[in-house]
Amino acid sequence: MKIKSQRDFWSGLMFVATGVGFAWGATNYSFGASARPGPGYFPFGLGILMAILGAFILFESLAVETEDGEPIGPWAWKPLITIVFAVALFGVLLPRLGMAAALPILIIITSLAGDEFHWKDVLINCVVLTIGSWAIFILGLKLVIPLWPTFITG
Repeated sequence: MKIKSQRDFWSGLMFVATGVGFAWGATNYSFGASARPGPGYFPFGLGILMAILGAFILFESLAVETEDGEPIGPWAWKPLITIVFAVALFGVLLPRLGMAAALPILIIITSLAGDEFHWKDVLINCVVLTIGSWAIFILGLKLVIPLWPTFITG
């Protein structure tokens, strides 16, 4: 069988592997019941849906002919390293600086990974995402996430 789209083939394979991994990992948790789902219920269902989506993409890559085979280009190292660094830094800064400072730092650094950087857009994203995250995670879900730096609250 010939691969007719390399991009679809590898992305479909990634979706299948990730979905199966999440579904398999969710089997270590209680499923509960449909009326009262346990902690394994959602990740298992999401993993199965992701694997099914990946299977469709994988099938399409083998069945639908493309003009040039859609080869995979070179790895984009700068965005990959920048985003991984920003997420790791966010994990280190969140307990110390709180969400109000760590999240804008994450957004600014990850914005540098792209080809286009506009301060106005980045600052709007910082404000909207920080307020939205505060409303969802701290107000709505009542998660214990520090909002302000420890040197202000402590």
